[in-house]
Parts: sequence; structure tokens; C-alpha cells
Amino acid sequence: MDCLDRIAEERILQAQREGAFENLPGNGKPLVLDDDSMIPPELRAAYRILKNAGYAPPEVLARRDIADLEAAITDPATDDPTRRKAIARLHLLRARLGATGRDLRIEQAY
Repeated sequence: MDCLDRIAEERILQAQREGAFENLPGNGKPLVLDDDSMIPPELRAAYRILKNAGYAPPEVLARRDIADLEAAITDPATDDPTRRKAIARLHLLRARLGATGRDLRIEQAY
């Protein structure tokens, strides 16, 4: 931790001790996470329409499928033929996702 990080951390802790974070507007309410800064500008309107209609972008659906396949592959109850099919499908989805130029690493971090 560098000097600036320590100063920031100490000021945050001091503000917590003083109650500066008590009774803030929005306290206890869910965060609005509509940040679309990672979506290309030309796709933002379309993605917002799809999101409001309950649909997800293809990259997000692929990411969900990848997570499901990874879980199936590591599940001890999965038999070998099913595991082989899951591995093949996983490689295909990863290749398709990589070809889009957006691998969603940022989304994975959250």
C-alpha cells in the first residue's frame, strides 16, 4: 500500500468513526448499476432496449453458458461423455466470445 492509499484509508476510517456515512441519501436502498460505459456507443440504445425488455446481449448469454458448463465439468456427478461434450461446447463458446473482441473480463470481476 503506497502513501496515498494509506492517507485515503485513514481518512475513510476517520469519517466512519465520526459517523459521516450515517443517514446518507439512499441508505438501505439498492444501488442503481446502469453504467453502460463499457458498451460501445453505437450499441448502447439497443442494449438498453433489450435490457428493459428482459433480454441480455449475446455476450452475456454466452458468459452465463460458459459458467454453467464450467460448473458441469467440475461436478463429480457428471459422467465422462457429458463432460466431454461440455468441454467441447465450452471451447466453442470461448472461441466465439473471443472472436467478438469482448471477453467480458471486467464483468467477471464483479
